[in-house]
Amino acid sequence: MTYIPKIIMGKDTNYFGQPVFQQATKLIKKTDVVSIAQEFKADRYTKKLDTYNQLMIMLFGVFKAFDGLRELILGAEAEKVRLHRMGIKVPARSTLADANKNRSADVFKAIYFKMYEKLRPLLSDSSRNEWEKTLTIIDSTTITLFTDILKGAGRKPKLGKKKGGIKVHTQIRYAEWTPSLIKYTSAATHDSNFLEDIALEPSDILVMDRAYIDYAFMESLTKKGVCYVTKMKKSLRYKTLESEYVVSQDGKVEAKISKIILRKVGKNEKVEVEHNARLVEYWTIDKYGKKKYARLVTNDLESDFHKIIDIYDHRWQIELLFKQLKQNFQLRYFYGDSVNAIETQIWVTLIANLLMTVVQKQLKNRYPNRQFCFSNIICLTRNMLMYYIDMYKLIYNPEKEWNAVNRKLFDTQLKIQF
Repeated sequence: MTYIPKIIMGKDTNYFGQPVFQQATKLIKKTDVVSIAQEFKADRYTKKLDTYNQLMIMLFGVFKAFDGLRELILGAEAEKVRLHRMGIKVPARSTLADANKNRSADVFKAIYFKMYEKLRPLLSDSSRNEWEKTLTIIDSTTITLFTDILKGAGRKPKLGKKKGGIKVHTQIRYAEWTPSLIKYTSAATHDSNFLEDIALEPSDILVMDRAYIDYAFMESLTKKGVCYVTKMKKSLRYKTLESEYVVSQDGKVEAKISKIILRKVGKNEKVEVEHNARLVEYWTIDKYGKKKYARLVTNDLESDFHKIIDIYDHRWQIELLFKQLKQNFQLRYFYGDSVNAIETQIWVTLIANLLMTVVQKQLKNRYPNRQFCFSNIICLTRNMLMYYIDMYKLIYNPEKEWNAVNRKLFDTQLKIQF
């Protein structure tokens, strides 16, 4: 007679009812995804992999930072039972590859902005200055690809093959730390092509890099009541109306403030655009301790020059956002070699970043005396993605939570009955 051992384990109160992956993605409403898929007719003729399942399995790969499609599917197969309990089916590799290639990336774009609008109240942060609440920043970053996919920018290098890339034009609200507008182009496309898509309200403050300088656009901002601050190009020609120097109490020159006119001259020396602006020239100390000369141009003719400099310094936040995305998510290897597949993965990455940004905000609200590094949050989430443990407690005190879990496991007595 064969006896089958029966294992009896004590109930562990440290385990959570949902895996970390389910806790991290709970803000994604399946009804919203299904509604958007119906609007785009994205699930028409779909037999094996609908939009919701594609989104969730791609999020699994993004959180795990898998390098390729084969690795993603193998990793998902290893967690097939737990994913199935979440209502996620693991597709065949060819099925997911076809979905990434053929299902329009615009569907995931719509999902991202639907979530963004719903989660905006959770993103807003208290600011030190009132003007920071209306501060908008625009810039772009390039994700390197092969020229067979998208055309590269710049000259061909002497050694090696020039790489192409996809340029991600981004607009963010300073208080939210997440993109509110995104547009993809090839790396060879000039940044100024993004200007026509920017959405601004009167009394907004716009900070932009000098690549976005366009006299007609700058004049339209002035007429609309939007303040802008940007860095001056060396090649720009302008006419100075008046100038004044700002001297500190110890007799040192802090800045030179000038009222200028910028003119765009077309054919036959005809003035097409004339724009009144303010030029702020000042000296600052760089990170190496060296004195650095800088020039800013703005349509704010009244504010103190310290405020103008402070506004432009806030532009660095969008650079930190790009760094956050590239360092914490897999944007070097893609799960498809078509433009649509690449854009789909970027949108899914932005959705993951949005979810983790909300988690970071909620952690700050729950534990106001602690600072939570985004990289640490992502690292813990990635490593414990399919574990049944409270995500917030784990991130707050990982050593304590895992010691409690391990202590329970070691102390549990296994009673074998024959």
